[in-house]
Amino acid sequence: MREIISVQVGQCGNQIGGKFWEALNEEHGINEEGLYHGTNPEQREHSSVYYTQVDDSRYVPRAVLVDLEPGTMEAIKSGAHGKMYRPDSYINGQNGAGNNWAKGHYTEGAELVDKVLDVIRREAENCDCLQGFQLTHSLGGGTGSGLGTLLLTKICEEFPDRVMSTFSVLPSKTSETVVEPYNATLSLHQLIENADTVCCLDNEALYGICKRTQKISNPSHADLNKLVSQVMSGVTCGLRFPGQLNSDLRKMAVNLIPFPRLHFFITGVAPLAALSEQNFTNFTVNQLTQQMFDVNNMMAACDPRRGKYLAASCIFRGANISTKDVDDQMIQIQSKHADSFVPWIPNNIKSSICSVAQQGLKMSGTFVANSTSVQDLFKRIGTQFSHMFRRKAFLHWYIAEGMEEMEFTEAESNLNDLIQEYQQYGEAHLHDESLGEEEEVYETNEGYDDRVAESI
Repeated sequence: MREIISVQVGQCGNQIGGKFWEALNEEHGINEEGLYHGTNPEQREHSSVYYTQVDDSRYVPRAVLVDLEPGTMEAIKSGAHGKMYRPDSYINGQNGAGNNWAKGHYTEGAELVDKVLDVIRREAENCDCLQGFQLTHSLGGGTGSGLGTLLLTKICEEFPDRVMSTFSVLPSKTSETVVEPYNATLSLHQLIENADTVCCLDNEALYGICKRTQKISNPSHADLNKLVSQVMSGVTCGLRFPGQLNSDLRKMAVNLIPFPRLHFFITGVAPLAALSEQNFTNFTVNQLTQQMFDVNNMMAACDPRRGKYLAASCIFRGANISTKDVDDQMIQIQSKHADSFVPWIPNNIKSSICSVAQQGLKMSGTFVANSTSVQDLFKRIGTQFSHMFRRKAFLHWYIAEGMEEMEFTEAESNLNDLIQEYQQYGEAHLHDESLGEEEEVYETNEGYDDRVAESI
């Protein structure tokens, strides 16, 4: 089976990961201690994608939980799902990273990284056919950004042919930490080079969805993380359950990334409604599609209307979803919103259908898109970074851990290049000069075919 190893780094990464495993437990009929109590055989059929089966009824998550301070690990161990994970899957340091990327990447994190890699290797060796890795982390703090990107680099070196997918929480407009722009820019520099797919998440956008759409007056982190867990489970549902048009991490990457560096996605889920309204609405494929493309339901603070979709993926879940309905909706969306898609990719939307519905719903959908509007997030981070870096503010904390100024300059330059690439492809037209070389090749081929026909 095509297994996935989940790596959770830092406080934020472990909180998101915790909610994700809760969602998976519900879908696969596994209780808080890892014991199967479901009734549907489909729940167990492909559970090995995320779980290791120990005996007839016990399942252990294929997860590695990492933090540089013991507090997060102690909270998970004493929580409801603490007994479910293998004891040696908990790995923590004692000092923490103190919101310093360099501490997580070079000093404190470097001391812990070999121990983490040993556990990852053990999990990989127990897999029949490892598909890839799923990393959850935040880019604003020290551990998730510094140690998270260090692990990313090491895993890519050791498993270069496996898919590396990350769910990364980017800083909001209102930062919680002063040095967030430094940490985020240094992390993005690593994500550009080493990750295969990056789902960009934003606390501010998640908070807006909870308040605006779900009518939760005072959303907690648990509410925000639950939304993220829905996307994470939706992206891999095609691997875990049977369906008519299956999807997985590799298929998603192949269909959504037209150029290697442009692998940053925005995500969404449907249906989203207040708890009080859910029983009064019967969602159809049409309504799910409308919600998925609704700007207010995007989980990153960027407006797709201000950019162009390079490609999108719509993953539908439900027992009675017709492929014809889905295809009709995809054609309708592309014709109705033709201006929102780049014209030089003829069929921009990949669709897939999983026949097992999400827990508690008859029908649901997951939306993943590669949009040029994601550059807005990077511009905001880049602007904040340059304001501080120009004055060399807070730089001594990073230099003290062994970093050099050149690393900051390189990271800023790489981020600016990425922004320019997104801008360039967003503004490109069908008959641009940049596409001229390809057109000439086609003309040459046509001439060649004519000559062959004449000779025959």
